Amino acid sequence: MQPAAEAIPTTRIPVRKQPGLRIAVKIAVTVILAAFAVLMMIPFLWMLSTSFKINAEVFRYPIEWIPKTWHWDNYKKVWTGPNAFGIYYLNSMKITSITVIGNLLTSAMAGFAFAKLRFKGREFLFLLYLSTMMIPGQVLLLPRFILFDHMRLINTHWSLILPGMFTVFGTFLLRQFFSTLPNELLEAARVDGAGFWRMFWQIALPLTKPALVTLMIITFNWHWNEYEGPLIFLRSRELFTIPLGLTTYVEEMGTNYVMTMAASVSSFIPLLIVVVIGQRWFVEGIASSGLKG
Repeated sequence: MQPAAEAIPTTRIPVRKQPGLRIAVKIAVTVILAAFAVLMMIPFLWMLSTSFKINAEVFRYPIEWIPKTWHWDNYKKVWTGPNAFGIYYLNSMKITSITVIGNLLTSAMAGFAFAKLRFKGREFLFLLYLSTMMIPGQVLLLPRFILFDHMRLINTHWSLILPGMFTVFGTFLLRQFFSTLPNELLEAARVDGAGFWRMFWQIALPLTKPALVTLMIITFNWHWNEYEGPLIFLRSRELFTIPLGLTTYVEEMGTNYVMTMAASVSSFIPLLIVVVIGQRWFVEGIASSGLKG
């Protein structure tokens, strides 16, 4: 009897992609994204160009992207004119800074509790808390106004600061990031005698720098540009924030566009600084919080 023929092993030859095609695809994608980036920059470039013109040149067609005469005094009038922009700037800095610090603190503590502490009903409570994100913010304006009116906080900055210090999004973001930390790290600290507060402040919190910077940038952007809240809760002009301050350039005879654009460019500078400083941690925080946990 002849032995059965042994199966001849087959080897799969890897098919290499053509390097030329791969490079061409990358170049095409880069060109398309660059075109969209330039398209998104056009409104900002128009705003910057308009801030150095006079009102008669604003709607001139074709658009003069580079003004023939640069009117630098537009910025001087914004900061030293009858509607001095400095007070609005200081108000926005005060409200935004306190709100960002409070939001980072409360979100970090709540996120750590939902991610690492074991207690009955934790998952149900987190889902219930998370479901409040489906409630439109406009629905809460009237109850909030009535509450703050009883607390005598209307026409104060605290009516804008207190609601912004507690956010569901911040808790969710940091909870996702805390979930990526290995439990063995906290267990080792517990064996060494560390309590929950020490594990939070000295071990877990320093490791969440990317998520904290991400939340800081998002919260700063939200409250720096917020218009609806200040419009409802603030009445005195000396308490106005930057979005409300921009409305002071809308006059009975029309809008002073060059002053509005000069003030808008000035208000954009803090946002640019915050994003440039924290962009590296911002990308890392979004990737870690969105893809893990």
